[in-house]
Amino acid sequence: MSQDLKQEEIEKVEKVKVAETTGNKNSDIAGMMKDTVILLVITLISGLLLGLVYQITKEPIAAQQEKAKQEACQEVFAEAASFSAIEVVELDAQIWAEAGYAEETIDEVMAAQNDAGETLGYVITVTTKEGYSGNIRFSIGIKEDGTVNGISILEIAETAGLGMRAEEVLKPQFTDKVVEKFEYTKSGATSDSQVDAISGATITTNAVVNGVNAGLYYFQTELKGGSTNE
Repeated sequence: MSQDLKQEEIEKVEKVKVAETTGNKNSDIAGMMKDTVILLVITLISGLLLGLVYQITKEPIAAQQEKAKQEACQEVFAEAASFSAIEVVELDAQIWAEAGYAEETIDEVMAAQNDAGETLGYVITVTTKEGYSGNIRFSIGIKEDGTVNGISILEIAETAGLGMRAEEVLKPQFTDKVVEKFEYTKSGATSDSQVDAISGATITTNAVVNGVNAGLYYFQTELKGGSTNE
């Protein structure tokens, strides 16, 4: 076989190899594009389905939340016929901190009303960040004359057997009390303003007491006498 024929055969083989390589690359690119399109379609469908589920469940969830809120209000203000939200006054952070409530916030205020629409008092929702395991959130019912009807604990995640006993130990101690401010004691309450601490859970006790006091402070400075209910 002549040298020219050998060279020609070599060139043909190389061309075949190049064609095969190009074909493989094109095939890989096509496969990647196909996978990308499939992933995009799946993402779009998932987004549409999530949006559909949200629209379907949005109203029932909102209704359930409203029901829970009304039940909490009724728990701390049983004599009220209805509750209506009023604007929460933006508090001066420095004054709030100086009063001792830098870790407490007023989340919501509801006016408790009788059948005639007259305000009987307020339900104040407070969050305190002083809990042992995180935030503690509860509602306080306070009559116009300053009587604390009681509290309803909405969120709490304290230690089982210790801080989680707030519902059974602390909650009853705030019922039907007329005081300017509460304090906790480890030696047995001797007055309406004193609250028996949960054994082994002083931090939780302090958090709840401070939260209730923050609600009382808000009532005394912003709500007493119906100043925000004109």
